[in-house]
Amino acid sequence: MSSNKVSPQKKRPPRKTSASNSKRAQRKKINRYVRICGRILFILQVIISLIMLFTVGRTGMLPWKYMVLIFAVLALLAAVTFMLNLKRNRKVRLTGIGISTVVIIFVLVFTRYFNRTMGLISSGDNAQKTDNMVVVVRANDPAEVLMDAKEYKFAVHGASSGASGEMISDVESAISSKIKVEEYSSDVEAARALLEGKADAAIYNKAYTSIIAESLDDDEYEDRVRVLYQYGIQTSIEKETVNVGEPFNVLISGIDVYGDISQTSRSDVNIIVTVNPKTKKVLLTSTPRDYYVPIPEVSDGVRDKLTHAGIYGVDASMRTLEELYGIDITYFVRVNFDTLIKLVDAMDGLDVYVEYPFDAYTDEYHFDKGWHDMFGDQVLAFCRERYSYADGDNQRGRNQEQVLKALIEKLISPAILPHYAEILDSLDGFFQMNIPQEKIAELVNMQLTDNAHWDIMKQSAEQGESALETTYSAGSTPLYIMWPDDASVKVNTARIEMIMSEGYTTNTGSAETVETAQK
Repeated sequence: MSSNKVSPQKKRPPRKTSASNSKRAQRKKINRYVRICGRILFILQVIISLIMLFTVGRTGMLPWKYMVLIFAVLALLAAVTFMLNLKRNRKVRLTGIGISTVVIIFVLVFTRYFNRTMGLISSGDNAQKTDNMVVVVRANDPAEVLMDAKEYKFAVHGASSGASGEMISDVESAISSKIKVEEYSSDVEAARALLEGKADAAIYNKAYTSIIAESLDDDEYEDRVRVLYQYGIQTSIEKETVNVGEPFNVLISGIDVYGDISQTSRSDVNIIVTVNPKTKKVLLTSTPRDYYVPIPEVSDGVRDKLTHAGIYGVDASMRTLEELYGIDITYFVRVNFDTLIKLVDAMDGLDVYVEYPFDAYTDEYHFDKGWHDMFGDQVLAFCRERYSYADGDNQRGRNQEQVLKALIEKLISPAILPHYAEILDSLDGFFQMNIPQEKIAELVNMQLTDNAHWDIMKQSAEQGESALETTYSAGSTPLYIMWPDDASVKVNTARIEMIMSEGYTTNTGSAETVETAQK
């Protein structure tokens, strides 16, 4: 008996539809884009990381241990993203793309702020002064432009040389004609001649305006004259430096104006900052603005108020204080009202202790005794106040030192990091110094290497006998002055020399202990 066996029929795979083919092609296309994107981002990550390392490394600001650490982290991240890009899994490759993107953004932001910081330091390293020479006429004078004053008689001090001589040459060049000049014994006398009708115009440094008003006892002087023409004369200030790690002195010079930081003006703040990088000690020495002292290379031995030295440039202030204390001041940092206001506001205020309650004469502020969270305008009012104190300018100097100490302590604390961008913006164009970029990099490198605590101490030159005396800048008009207290000056000099000495290692934060050590 035979039987017919039917062999089972094999199932055929389903035919691929056009929709599934399209999805597969789309997946391949996406995978290809992910692979290409991952490779491009990886290359960018490596290039940008190398640029950042080169940019930071060439400044010498970061210690080698930090540079090695940064290199190791960036190299590890580059290796991770490279390995992830080799995988065929799309999610793994996307993870690599995410890591590359984060690294690129972080490195770009870091490099941007680092370059802004170095750019700010470079822009501030501007060792030059600007004498803003002006031609002024009486407020009701019909002249509208310099050419209208072509036939005027010009009152001037020092017509034959210096900035006045250069200004006369510029005026004559501008009007293509010689001018009539009558020379007076001082800028004050030249301004007096203008007001009394003995001259039709006067030429002087704009920085003299406040001295003229004070000498003439005329609070409305600026309203009685009008600036017809202005010309800025720029002069370079000689630079010097000290060896790596050696102690040095810096003059903090605060001028009494807003706006252009390079313009010459009275220096109301004169604080010598003595820095010893080896012992990690800083001493702040404040000198009253009305100290009656000669201005070397300017006054030919004739005494003047210390604040007037700023009219002849920050280098004149440095020479004056060098001669007073018998020390060498290597660097300067120059600030004005705008600098302080903008910096303090960018730092989100300062905690300042007020020793004595007072009403500020410059602004409508009242301060009680105790700690205050102050913003820019309030800190400026606190730094300028002197009339409310029995100790007058001495107390103002101590207040300024207290603010400077608070600024330093906050600037070197981690609390400043959230405000870093605002601080960079606030300082741009509002400070001037002659500290080389290499010196700043050296100090930052040193601090990051040992992370040491710095002792910040304060002292001030005491007020001597006050009187009315003639000054070099104001001529024959007597002004209020303060004779230097010789004993106080000698003690301050001794303390500065002790801080400068490598052998001084007392671990204290008080100036009183410095005095004890000196004795």
